[in-house]
Amino acid sequence: MITKEKVLQTLKEMPEQFSIDDLMEKLILINKIEIGIEQVGKGETYTSSEAKKMIKE
Repeated sequence: MITKEKVLQTLKEMPEQFSIDDLMEKLILINKIEIGIEQVGKGETYTSSEAKKMIKE
């Protein structure tokens, strides 16, 4: 989950003028990265061979 601090930091890093779409894309990317980090911490990951096997199925 994304925090207010991350949102504010992202806003500060944006140029003076930007579109809402650009901001949303950046926030969605940051959120996905945060979710991935949480999943790694919980051990919810797959090896590349496991992932390849799942794709074949």
